[in-house]
Amino acid sequence: MAVPDVLRNRDFTLYWAGVVLSQTGTRGTVAANLYQVYALTGSVLQTGLVGGGQAVALLVLSPLGGAYADRLDRRRLLQSAQLVSLLVALALAVLTLTGQAQAWHVILSVLLTTAAATFDQPARQAIIPAMVPKRQLAQAIALLNPSREVAVLLGPALAGVLIAVGGPGLMYLVDVVTYAVLIGLLAVLRVPPLVQAGPPRSVFGSIAEGARYVAHRSLITRLMALDLSATVFGAYRVVLPALALDVLHVGPTGYGLLSSAPSAGALLATYTTFRVVGRSKRLGRVVLVSTVLYGFAAMLLAQARFFLLALVAALLLGALDAMATTIRHAAVQVDTSDEIRGRVTAFYQMSSRGGPAIGDMAIGALAAVVGPVVALTLGALGPVLVAGAFLTRPNVVREYAEASVPESGTGPAAPREPPAGEVTDGRPVK
Repeated sequence: MAVPDVLRNRDFTLYWAGVVLSQTGTRGTVAANLYQVYALTGSVLQTGLVGGGQAVALLVLSPLGGAYADRLDRRRLLQSAQLVSLLVALALAVLTLTGQAQAWHVILSVLLTTAAATFDQPARQAIIPAMVPKRQLAQAIALLNPSREVAVLLGPALAGVLIAVGGPGLMYLVDVVTYAVLIGLLAVLRVPPLVQAGPPRSVFGSIAEGARYVAHRSLITRLMALDLSATVFGAYRVVLPALALDVLHVGPTGYGLLSSAPSAGALLATYTTFRVVGRSKRLGRVVLVSTVLYGFAAMLLAQARFFLLALVAALLLGALDAMATTIRHAAVQVDTSDEIRGRVTAFYQMSSRGGPAIGDMAIGALAAVVGPVVALTLGALGPVLVAGAFLTRPNVVREYAEASVPESGTGPAAPREPPAGEVTDGRPVK
């Protein structure tokens, strides 16, 4: 089998390997965090506070992280963020292995790690064009996306095994090692410095510019709303410990498998997703139908009383999410100018990553009152109703047409948005 051209690039190959390894540790730690809080408290409500910690950091710091990703050396910014996360994971590992960890320690560690990630994620995506030729950019992005799913698949499964062997502390130690490896790999990368298009603006001026850009791109804002409907109302992750331990009675190993199943589903759907994105001329309808079916899959997971059926539902969640997410993210990428990409990425991650965090809190609180089964069943109606409403009348999401690869290699074509200064709906776009 021929090696993809992009993997002949030394710097990208090192970066790709480090990101996959680091993401495996991170995803395993998230699964261990949820399990540990539930094991310590027996409360789905308090387990939902793990998502609360993520939501606070994402919503408060994401715009700042995006602004710095467009201003600072992105490699150094990544190293600094990874170092902060390493120290947090090490502290939590020590507390857990010595038997001193309490639920608030775990929640605080989540808040601090997510705070570091708000600076990490925009820089992580924005640095890729500096490592590969423009003609290989689409290939690089296509390789990173399924590789991330490998990490999301392996991380929770690894967490389940390590928890069964020696508790969550072992998972946190593995996470420390993965952070250290990525920091070392970043040190040997040859990445050209970021070239500013003009005189630097103030940080808050840069954030405001990014916010205006997003606000006047109706495709981006509506895709963010669609994303939130699925991730907030269909937040299944927070109830997985309760479903695994109290409903399905499969223990920590079963919990690890259930946590990994959505990523397995996403990987299994990779070929189909690429074919649909490359050939369909009705991508808007595809993303909306996928979102509706995602809601039904979440209901099936909630109602499952057999472990095999729950695994099937989780696989479907991953496959449907992969289809919808690929289309949404590609549309946002093509609708974004290069010089503002870090800030737009940061604002978009407020929905793509902040949504699940808010959903953990909301569904966790509801589950504390009505139980995990009823909570997830009711919540899953959200994406069904929202995406269904988009399907019933013409709008920019439903009419999003076909995938094409433009010369810039940024992704599929999106409906045209008015350029800066053009009048739309009687108002100038700034």
